[in-house]
Amino acid sequence: MEFVNTLLHVSAASRNTGFAMEMMSLKPSFARKLNQDGFSPIHLALLKDHANTVAEFVSIDKDLIRVKGREGFIVLHYIAYHGNVKFLSRFLDICPDCIFDLTTRGQTALHIAAENNRFKAFETIVEWIQRWVEDNNQILRSKILNLQDKDGNTALHLAAANNQPKVIL
Repeated sequence: MEFVNTLLHVSAASRNTGFAMEMMSLKPSFARKLNQDGFSPIHLALLKDHANTVAEFVSIDKDLIRVKGREGFIVLHYIAYHGNVKFLSRFLDICPDCIFDLTTRGQTALHIAAENNRFKAFETIVEWIQRWVEDNNQILRSKILNLQDKDGNTALHLAAANNQPKVIL
């Protein structure tokens, strides 16, 4: 299938929330299509810092959070990479299972935050895990914190390798 910029991609990237939402209602399948750069409309809206458009997309279809783009990145991965903590807890509350989504390198959002020195994002994710696990079980907490990427590194390994003592403590 050919990768193209649909009108939804264009409107999501250009801060035209009203038109984007109209396109979503007319052609919901466009929301999951990747453009030639490997981005879905929600990825573009997030990368362009169009918070209203991102919020509207998620209010219509929470599963857009899990659409895999370039290198297997979901929206949560980009949020962790850029350190945008405003959306982290909200997206994790809406879609808790996305904490387990992996990139093509086998990394979670926690790995990405640790690898890219995004302490606030790392801290936000860990705090969310603590809250979420209180309502679930400790085995899940251990599983999340001990997930290894393709190189066998946990998020803690990456933090230590990047000399991030705040994360290690």
